[in-house]
Formats: sequence, C-alpha cells, structure tokens
Amino acid sequence: MTGFLTVERMAAGVGEWTAVALAGRRVRLEPLRIGHAEDLMPVLNDAPLHTFTGGMPADLEQLRARFARQVVGQSPDGTQGWLNWLVRGEHAEALGTVQATISVVDGEPVAEVAWVIGTAHQSRGYAQEAAAVMVTWLRQAGARTVIAHVHPEHGASNAVARVLGLGPTATVLDGEVRWQA
Repeated sequence: MTGFLTVERMAAGVGEWTAVALAGRRVRLEPLRIGHAEDLMPVLNDAPLHTFTGGMPADLEQLRARFARQVVGQSPDGTQGWLNWLVRGEHAEALGTVQATISVVDGEPVAEVAWVIGTAHQSRGYAQEAAAVMVTWLRQAGARTVIAHVHPEHGASNAVARVLGLGPTATVLDGEVRWQA
C-alpha cells in the first residue's frame, strides 16, 4: 500500500486514537472534517444507499451536524474513540466513508468498523480496499479484535467482511449479523 503510515506504538486508551491520513492503491482516507459534508452530500444523498442501514438521506445541515459530532473523536462519556474518514478515489472524487469505534475490553482495544460507498461507486472494490486499509492500520495500532455488523441480505458488505478476515457469529443486533475476527 502506498502512503501507508506506520504506527509507532500500540494505542491503549480510547483517547489515544486519532484518525490519520491513509492510502491504498486506489483510495485515500482523509480524517473526516465538517467541511467534507459538501463533498459527501451528493454521494450520501441517495435513498437506495439506506436500503440495509435504514433511515433517510440527510440534508446538508444535518450532514454537517452529524460530522460535527463525529469529529470530536470520542463519545460524550469518553468510553469510545470515534475514528471517521472520507474515502476518495484515484481522481480525488468523494466515494464514501469508513469508520471505527474503539472500545477497551479487558484492557485490549476493540474496533467496530463500518463502511459506506455511494451507489454510483459500488461494485468496483472501493469498499474492500478502503476498509482493508483502515483495518490494517487499526491492527497495527493494537486492535486485535475487529467487529462489523452487516445485514444478512447485503451480499456486497458480507463480501467486504470476509475480505477483512471476519467471520459471521450467531449474534444478531438490530437485524444485523455480528462479524468478528
């Protein structure tokens, strides 16, 4: 992977985790900023994108407000670290987002990951590559457990989870299967 940043030490507490710029062969991950709402609005303002996740597309102000909450870097109670990235393609176009929620369980960091690639950019391997870049970095930073929650009928996201080395478990939460490695 080109432009991949190496983590010098393992992060333990959730406050020690910070999203950094990452790059793969065809994608760049930029730490999310409120200003990215304008770039992502056309990508995320798509009803079919919400088929498996629920909800409706947000307007620009709602998207800015969501990003303002996410870029804080941790939950209000400080028990979770929030890492969010904008995914850009090889022509610098916004493709979607990837994110990781970091918790510490039994002294070890656990990363719950998710990915969203706009429908216009799907079926090209961008989700797999972006999620793999993020998960590789998370593992280098010390996350030994990686979890994703995927709707059982979302074939593409199930495939991404497999590429990440995750396996489905018997746990189902809000209609989504917990995948874990």
